[in-house]
Amino acid sequence: MSTQQNNKAVVAGIGMIKFTKPGTSDDFDVMAAEAGAQALKDAGVQYSDVQQAYAGYVYGDSTCGQKALYRLGHTGIPIINVNNNCSTGSTALFLARQAIESGAVDCVMAVGFEQMKPGALGTVFDDRPSPFDDFGVLCNELLGESKVPAALRCFGGAGLSHMEKYGTTLADFAKVRAKASRHAANNPLALFRNEVSFQDVLDSTEFWPGVMTKLMACPPTCGAAAAILVSEKFAQKHGIDTTVSISAQSMTTDTPETFAGIDMMTVAGLEMTRSAANNVYEQAGIGPSDIDVIELHDCFAQNELITYEGLGLCETGQAQKFIADGDNTYGGRFVTNPSGGLLSKGHPLGATGLAQCYELTHQLRGTAGARQVEGARIGLQHNIGLGGACVVTLYQKNK
Repeated sequence: MSTQQNNKAVVAGIGMIKFTKPGTSDDFDVMAAEAGAQALKDAGVQYSDVQQAYAGYVYGDSTCGQKALYRLGHTGIPIINVNNNCSTGSTALFLARQAIESGAVDCVMAVGFEQMKPGALGTVFDDRPSPFDDFGVLCNELLGESKVPAALRCFGGAGLSHMEKYGTTLADFAKVRAKASRHAANNPLALFRNEVSFQDVLDSTEFWPGVMTKLMACPPTCGAAAAILVSEKFAQKHGIDTTVSISAQSMTTDTPETFAGIDMMTVAGLEMTRSAANNVYEQAGIGPSDIDVIELHDCFAQNELITYEGLGLCETGQAQKFIADGDNTYGGRFVTNPSGGLLSKGHPLGATGLAQCYELTHQLRGTAGARQVEGARIGLQHNIGLGGACVVTLYQKNK
C-alpha cells in the first residue's frame, strides 16, 4: 500500500504493440523491446536515463527481462524479473512506483510481455505442487470435481454463485461481452475489433451450459506494453510532460476468508479486489463516484460483472441493474474498458497490467481518439491474478 507521497510518480511515457494470436507474433524479446522503445520515445528520455527496470512475464525462463531489455542497451542497471500470474504487469508497475516514491531512483521502466501458446492455460511444471492446488480443492468442495480448466472453473463458478445469489442471468454476461466488442472496434491495438451482438455471444459454443459461452472468455494472446515512471523533480529538470501521475495504489493478496470455502466469488478474488479498491479510495480521499474511466480485469465476462461490485461502482447484488442502465459504457456513470478489455483487446498475461496503464494514460491525456472518454480526469485500474494478487491503481490528470 502506498503511504503519503513525498515523490509523486509521474507516468512520463507509455508504449504498446498490437496484441496478436499465438503463433503470429514476434518473439518475446522483440515485442518487449519495441514496447519499451515506444515508452522511452514517448517520455523523451534515453534508455541510459533509466535507473531500474521491472520486467513482467509469466511463461518464460529466468532473466527473460534481461534478454528483452538488452536490446535497448547494456547499461548495467538492476533488471528485476516479476511473475505474479495475471497481475504481473501491474505488479511490475507497483514496484516501479514504489521505487520512485521512496526516492531510491528518479526514472524507472516497467515492461510486461508474453509469448503464449494456443488453448487454455496449463501447468508447466508438473513434477511439484501447483500454486493452485488449494484453490482446486476449494473448487471441488463448492462445485464438485471436474476436469474443466482451472481458470474457467474458478471464474465460471464465481459467475454461477452470483447468478444463484442475485438472479443474474447468462444474458447479463452476454451484454458485458457485447459491450467490450463495441469498445474494441475503436482500438487499433486490440486483437479482436469485430463487433459481436448480445445474441452472438449467447449463441457461441457452450463452455459451461447455462453459465458460460466461448465468447465470454478472453483469448490467449501475445503482446507487450511498457511505461516510464519518473519523479516530479526529474520531469521538471528534463522538460517531461507531467499531465498524468499515480495518485494511489494498493496490492492485496488472499486472506483466510478466501480459504474458508464460503463462496466461489471469494475464491476468484472478490475480497482482494474490494480491499485493494478501498485502500486506494482511502489513500486518495475520493470515492468510486469520482472516477471517470476504468480498465478492469475482464478475463471472463463473469469477472467484469462481479468486479463492478468489488470496486464499489454499484451496490452488492446490483450489477444486473448497473448493466441494464448502461452505467458501464459511454453515456453512463462509468466507462469500463474503453480499450475493449481482455475480452476483445486480448490477454498476454505479463503485458495486461501495463496495457491498462497505456489506455488510462491516453484517456487522461485526452489522446485516446475515437474511444476518448470526454473530460476524463481520474482513471482506475484493476488487475487480478489467481494464486493470488490484486493491484488497484488510481491515476489523476494534473492539468
